[in-house]
Amino acid sequence: MTAVTDGLASPHAATRDDEDSISYYRTMQVAVQELLIAKGVFSAADVTATVAAMDARTTARGAAVVARAWLDAAFKHRLLTDAPTACAELGLEMGPLKLIVIEDTPDTHNVVVCTLCSCYPRMLLGIPPDWYKSREYRSRCVREPRAVLREFGTDLPDTVRLRVHDSTADMRYMVLPLRPANTAHLSQTELAKLVTRDSLIGVTLL
Repeated sequence: MTAVTDGLASPHAATRDDEDSISYYRTMQVAVQELLIAKGVFSAADVTATVAAMDARTTARGAAVVARAWLDAAFKHRLLTDAPTACAELGLEMGPLKLIVIEDTPDTHNVVVCTLCSCYPRMLLGIPPDWYKSREYRSRCVREPRAVLREFGTDLPDTVRLRVHDSTADMRYMVLPLRPANTAHLSQTELAKLVTRDSLIGVTLL
């Protein structure tokens, strides 16, 4: 679902939604995990290794995708048309989740939120920041997006259309930001270093 609004929402000072409390679902997750380990489906070491691999994912993956798109028009077209397949060309598997890459233009800016919880393209961006998961960001981003962006230092002209994209349990979004000016001489590796996590969510510009 994509909500198109004329303002943006902001997160900052994040309230954590009691994420550290032991909820019913957390208790069930631990119980099922321990049962599967006891049954020999996988080991505790497998769990540790999987968590470590997830923690090792960083924004560098998404930045590499963006840099390639800036330099290769054909790849950019494939990315905007079928993002999982395009990412697979770079050895980045998205798994069963659908990924949609949305392109910023001079007259349209995109920002991503998950109003339900914290759905996020972790395969490309790693662990989401705390503010992305906060109730404040999740609620305000669809109600007053321009105000939220200003809190991140992003003050868009009224002539720029602002589109808010709401992630779901089976769909993730990533922003393809505008390429900065005066970067024609930079290599793909150098361009990737310019890309920030917040620009890939859409709360800041490059």
